[in-house]
Amino acid sequence: MSTEEKSAAPRSLAEALRVRDDVSLAALLRSRPDLITPVPTDLTQLATRAGTRASVVRALERLDRFALQTAQALAVAADPAPYEELLRLMAGDPAVAADPAVAAALPRAVALLREQALVWGADDRLRLVRTARELLAPSAQHPSPTGLGPTVREATAGMSPGRIQEILAAVGLPSTHDSVSAVSALSALFTDRTRMAALLAELPEESREVLDRLVWGPPYGQVTHDPAPHLRALLDRGLLLPTAPGTVVLPRETALHLRAGRAHRTPEPVPPPVEAAATHRPQIVDATAAGQALAALATVEELLKDWDEGGPAVLRAGGLSVRDLKRTAVALDVPEPVAAFWVELAYAAGLIASDGEADERYAATPAYDEWRELPPAERWARLAGTWLTATRTPGVVGGRDAKDRTLSALGPNLDRSAAPEVRHRVLALLAGLPEGTSATEESLLARLHWERPLRAPQREQREDDLRTRIARWTLSEAELLGVTGRGALAAPGRALIGAPPPPHRAEPSGTSEGQASRGPGDKLPVHHHTPPPLAPLTPAEQAAATATAARLLAPLFPEPLDHVLLQADLTAVAPGPLERPLADLLGVLADVESKGGATVYRFTPGSVRRALDAGRTAADLHAFLARHSRTPVPQPLTYLIDDVARRHGRLRVGAASAYVRCDDDATLDEILADKRAAGLGLRRLAPTVLAAQSDPAALLEGLRAMGFAPAAESAAGDVLIARADAHRTPPRAAPEPVPEGPPAPDDTLLTAAIRAIRAGDLAATTPRKPGPPADEGDPPAANGDLPRTAAAETLATVQAAVLTGEALWIGYVNAEGAASQRVIAPIRVEGGFVTAYDHTADEVRTYPLHRITGVAELADDAT
Repeated sequence: MSTEEKSAAPRSLAEALRVRDDVSLAALLRSRPDLITPVPTDLTQLATRAGTRASVVRALERLDRFALQTAQALAVAADPAPYEELLRLMAGDPAVAADPAVAAALPRAVALLREQALVWGADDRLRLVRTARELLAPSAQHPSPTGLGPTVREATAGMSPGRIQEILAAVGLPSTHDSVSAVSALSALFTDRTRMAALLAELPEESREVLDRLVWGPPYGQVTHDPAPHLRALLDRGLLLPTAPGTVVLPRETALHLRAGRAHRTPEPVPPPVEAAATHRPQIVDATAAGQALAALATVEELLKDWDEGGPAVLRAGGLSVRDLKRTAVALDVPEPVAAFWVELAYAAGLIASDGEADERYAATPAYDEWRELPPAERWARLAGTWLTATRTPGVVGGRDAKDRTLSALGPNLDRSAAPEVRHRVLALLAGLPEGTSATEESLLARLHWERPLRAPQREQREDDLRTRIARWTLSEAELLGVTGRGALAAPGRALIGAPPPPHRAEPSGTSEGQASRGPGDKLPVHHHTPPPLAPLTPAEQAAATATAARLLAPLFPEPLDHVLLQADLTAVAPGPLERPLADLLGVLADVESKGGATVYRFTPGSVRRALDAGRTAADLHAFLARHSRTPVPQPLTYLIDDVARRHGRLRVGAASAYVRCDDDATLDEILADKRAAGLGLRRLAPTVLAAQSDPAALLEGLRAMGFAPAAESAAGDVLIARADAHRTPPRAAPEPVPEGPPAPDDTLLTAAIRAIRAGDLAATTPRKPGPPADEGDPPAANGDLPRTAAAETLATVQAAVLTGEALWIGYVNAEGAASQRVIAPIRVEGGFVTAYDHTADEVRTYPLHRITGVAELADDAT
C-alpha cells in the first residue's frame, strides 16, 4: 500500500462504520437489532456495542455454516490477514488443490461478515473483531472447530532457549543468537512447502501415522517421560511441541501443511439441498389440507364446547394436571401430546383462559363467541396465524424444566423464543420446493443445521437439540392444522408465510391421483429452489398474509349443509359441515359418535334430556328433526323423545340443602327404597317432598344416575333452564409471544436512528478549539467528552456566536437525562433559551440554556 492508501485505510471498527452509507448501516442494525436498543449516541458507541461479548455471541449464532467457517478461518489467520491468505485457508493451497466452489462462495461470506460488523478493513487487511477472535481462536481450554492448535510462536512461549536451538539443529537450520529469531526461522521452515515436504520425507512411517491422527484434531496427544523412537523423532524436529508434562501439540503450521493449507476438513460453501419425498397434484394437496383444516376447527369447537360450563381446575402453580390432560385427550379421541397442542393453540388464540374465581377453572372467553361467528376460513386463519407466531411450544409439555419440575399444558415456562422463526423457516423451505412436493425430514433438518450451526449440536446429538425438535413438531402440527397436506405446503399455507404463489401448472388430461403422485420409494429429483427470506413477517405483513390465506382457503371448504340423514339405529349422519344453528342444536340433542368426512351423531336418553334441560320441548325437537332430516324421522327416535319428555321434570330439585318434590308419591317411595340413594341422605318431609343432605347439583347427578330425569327449579318453583354456554371468563387478552432478543426495527425507526447516530457522530468528531478548563485543576475536555463551561461563559459565547454567525459545539442533557453532543449555529438568545440551526439534526431547534453543559468554538478548518 502507498502512504496515502495506508492513511485512508480505517484504523478501527468505528472508522470503518463511519465510511458506510445509510443503506449499509441500516442492514447492520436490521441484522443485529440489539445494537439499536437503545439508540447509540454516535458511531464510536455503536462500534463499542458491536464488539461486546453478548452481542458478538448473538451475531455468531445467526451465521450460516460457511460464514461461520470463514470467521473461524480468520481467527487462525494473521491479524490483519489479506484476502489471499483467507482464500488459501478456505479453499486450500492453489499449488496443491483448491476448491472452486469455496472460492466462488467466499466473497459472499466475507461481505456478510462485513455487513454484520464482525469483520472490517479492506481486502488486503481483513480484521476479525477482537471479541470474535477471542471466542473462535483455538486454545487448550476451548478447542476450535477447525481442529488446529497453537502456532509455533505460541507453543514455544515457555520453552527454554537451549531447547529451541536444539530443534533448529535437528531440522538443519543454523543456530541464532536469540529465541525470537530462532522461532521465526522454524516458522518459516514449517510454512515452506518444499522444505517441509523434504523434512517429512525423512521421518519413519510410524511418525507420519502419528501426524495423520492429529492433523484434523484434536491436535493434542499424550506421551510418556521416555517416548518411543518414532515420537522422539517428532519431538526433536519440533513437529510435536510440549505444552504440559506428558502433553504435546501439533503446531498449526505443521497441520496446515499436512492439510494442503485448509482450515476445515469439509468446507460447506453451498447449503445442502432439500430433497423431495413425494409429489402430488397441487389440487390433491389443497383438498387434503382443507379437510384437515375443517377437522381442526371441529376439534377446537369440541374442546371449547366441553369447557363451556367450566373446564378443568387450574393447578396452584398454573396449568392443567396430568389427569385433566388425559381426560381431555379421551374426550377429543386423540393422543395426549396432540390434546396438549389443541389446548395450547386455543389458549394462544385467546379462546380459553382461567376465570379468576376463588375456585379457579379454565373456561371459554368472550372472544370464543366472536370467533364462532366468523366464517370458517377466517376462523382457521386466526388459528393458523396464532400458531405461526406463538412462542408457546406444546411439544415440551411433559418434559422437565431447569428445576426438574414437570412442564404442564397451559402452565408457565412453555415459551421457546426460537419457535416462530423455526416454524416460519420450515414452511419457507417447503415453499421452495415445486408445488405439491413434500420434503424428507432428514434433508430438511440438515438444511436448518447448516443455516444455524451454533444453535445445533453435533450430528450424533441432534435428538436433544431444541431447534430440531421444534422443526419436527412443526411438520406434524402443520399437518394437523391443514397448513400442509400430505406433507406438502398447501396454497393457504404458502400465503400464510408471505411466499409468492407458484407459477400456474396446467393439469395433464387424463391424469389420475395414482399417476400424478410419487411415493417415498420412487427416485425423486433434488431441488435447489431459493426459499423465501428467512426473517418472519412484521405484524402488519403477517395480518395481510393471514387474510390472503383465508381468501384462498374459503373456496376449498364445502358449503355448510342444512340437513342430516336420520337412521333407524338412533343415529344421524351429517354428510358434511353443518350450518351453525343446526350444528349447535344437534350437538345438544345428540352425542358425536365418530368424526371425519361425515360426522355421526347418536341420540341417547341423556342427550335428549340435555336438550330438554336447555329449554326445548318435545314438540320443538320433533319439528326440528322433521325440518332438517332428508329421511323420514325413525319411529324409535320419536318414541325416545316422547318417553324422556314424559318423565322429564316430574321430579323437582331445589335448595334446602336440597329437596326433591314430586306429585307422584309412588315415585318418591321408589327412590327411598333404592340402595343407590343411600349416599344422598334422603328423608321424607311430606308425601310429595324429600329432603337431602347433598347439594342440588350432586342430587341431580345422583338421581340421573339412578335412571330418573329430574329438573332443577328456582326458589319460586320455576324450572331452571341450563344453557350450554352459561359460563364465560371475563375478557382476557391472548398471551403475548416472548421474543428472542430485541424486535427487528422497522424502516421508520431505522431512518430516525441512523440520523441520530450520524448527528451525534458529527458533533463528536467535529474539530474544535481547545478551551480553558471549567474549574482550576480540571483537565481540558477531550474529543468524545461533553464540553464543560460555566453558565456565564456559556451565555457569553452563545451571544457572541449570534453576532458573528459562527457555529459552536455544545453538550446537551435532555429532560430524560440523556446526554448528547451537537453542532449548532445560534440565531437568537432570549428568555433563557437559545434558538439555533442544529447541524447534526439538520433543522432549527430551541434549547434551554440551563440544559447546555458547556460550549466550545469549532476549529478554523471545521466544516
